[in-house]
Amino acid sequence: VYSNVVVGCDTRTSSPAMKHALISGLLAAGSGCCDDGVIPTPTLAFAAREFDAGAMITASHNPPEYNGIKLLNRDGSAFDYQQRKQIEEAVLDDSSSAAPWHEIKAGNIHNEAIEQHVERILHDFPTGIKLKVVVDSGCGATYMITPYLLTKLGCEVLALNCYPSGFFPHDIEPTEANLVDLIKATREFGADLGIAHDGDGDRMMVVDDRGRFVPGDKLLAIFAQEVGTKEIVTTIDASMAIDEMGFKVIRTKVGDTYVSEKLKKSGEFGGEPSGSWVFPKISLCPDGIYAAAQVVAIASRQKLSPLVDSLPHYPLLRGSISSEGIVMSKLEQRLMAMNPLLVSNIDGIKLNFEDGWLLIRASGTEPKIRITAEAKSETRLHHLYDNSLRIIKDCREGEIN
Repeated sequence: VYSNVVVGCDTRTSSPAMKHALISGLLAAGSGCCDDGVIPTPTLAFAAREFDAGAMITASHNPPEYNGIKLLNRDGSAFDYQQRKQIEEAVLDDSSSAAPWHEIKAGNIHNEAIEQHVERILHDFPTGIKLKVVVDSGCGATYMITPYLLTKLGCEVLALNCYPSGFFPHDIEPTEANLVDLIKATREFGADLGIAHDGDGDRMMVVDDRGRFVPGDKLLAIFAQEVGTKEIVTTIDASMAIDEMGFKVIRTKVGDTYVSEKLKKSGEFGGEPSGSWVFPKISLCPDGIYAAAQVVAIASRQKLSPLVDSLPHYPLLRGSISSEGIVMSKLEQRLMAMNPLLVSNIDGIKLNFEDGWLLIRASGTEPKIRITAEAKSETRLHHLYDNSLRIIKDCREGEIN
């Protein structure tokens, strides 16, 4: 039993019920517990340094009807495989028991985390930043903290969907397709940049001063340059352009948990193109709020659009298809017919070619197969992507059962 746990939740309609159920269970088991209310995951992770663990009720970037629990260590990292396995085994074998009545502790309210997180971030950045910034929280957990932080930095903040309705006004994953309103608002208001978060604030994506969505692969490089690191920890699906920029690149399975695990050992920065940015000096949890301050500080010195355009870029395509009826091991056998130069099995199967690469992997959160392709020309990109789709569909039609 963790003797002292801090608990928070995002804005989903189911989050309060799940949070109170979790708190009841912790207290019944004899753990001390503090309720931090509605709070972003990185803010809770920062607060966890004063506790034995943190527990966040959220489904992150998934649809509003989903929910779950993120368990965090004191350094902000997510529970690793062994920790999760220990909890799952205890639940499945029903080995847990309630504490004796005289050992049950009182629950407490903890309402200092947002202010403490903001103060820590302000320590790293100058104030007096006179930028106009549109912030789209998607009615998620960052609805208060990011506008508050950027205002403290000196920005004029135009709030978009910054209220806790429990219902997301658009799909909450901060992809270009889901941020049409932010892109439009950034252009129409002549803002210096736009910032978007997912449901719990561990992700952050950007729209530049020309109203263009900034690809996550370019943000990865921008942050790495700003931090001054020579080494980037990132996922297997990040652009090959990163390797050509002089960084030492360490690649992991897709998922910020794997990036954080590598950064526990060494490294100044890591992230993944989906919008998770990990700055170990503050926490091993991806911190979309810290990332927002970081990109605003960069934009205060130079316009984002020429900086984005100066970075190397190759055509890249990400998509997905239902995994129903697909056996991954047999699909991988079929994909080998594409004659790759090199194959990696860190996560799914990555086929490397002279002029590009293709990654096919099972989603960790949905019944889908994720497809990512990058190449040195649009023609080659679509050749790789379309061929992989054809092979997957052929498998579903009965050639693989």
